Amino acid sequence: MKRKLLTAAFLMAGSLFTGCAGGAAVIVEPPPPRYGVIGMAPGAGFVWTEGFWDLRGGAWVWAPGRWVRPPRARAVWVAPAWRHEGAHWRYYRGRWR
Repeated sequence: MKRKLLTAAFLMAGSLFTGCAGGAAVIVEPPPPRYGVIGMAPGAGFVWTEGFWDLRGGAWVWAPGRWVRPPRARAVWVAPAWRHEGAHWRYYRGRWR
């Protein structure tokens, strides 16, 4: 009896998860990057943060690069990046390290 209940529970859980996956969007490849002129820093201590494509509300939106001050001394900006993992692309947001 326990075995039948476990099998039924396993099958029901599996059907729930496969039903949820039907509407998932698969990102095949991100759009190509945009390029432009960076220009001069507005002052000493500013760091350029590169622009990137972001998926917002189901649409690709370009977030332009900008000059910013680091949040603390010796902070290093790690640029956003798209990495190809298997058959898909994964986005890693930019961050201060």
